Amino acid sequence: MAEKKPSFEQSMGRLEEIVTLLERGDQPLEEALSLFEEGTKLMKQCSALLDKAEQKVMKLTAKADGVPIETEFSPSEGN
Repeated sequence: MAEKKPSFEQSMGRLEEIVTLLERGDQPLEEALSLFEEGTKLMKQCSALLDKAEQKVMKLTAKADGVPIETEFSPSEGN
């Protein structure tokens, strides 16, 4: 059975944990390198998810002719 990928929120949470651990500076070198590698992988996954979400938003906001409409985002519009 395929392993389910963590959600964006789960990945960001783990990434924050890793940053906190590395900032403390008390990890042995091997563990620090392992955490850094894990963090790099999570960062790439999160970046890919954000890119995919941006593409979806652009597709949803395209005009009838397919040209994207760029508008200023206002958090109050979503409510």
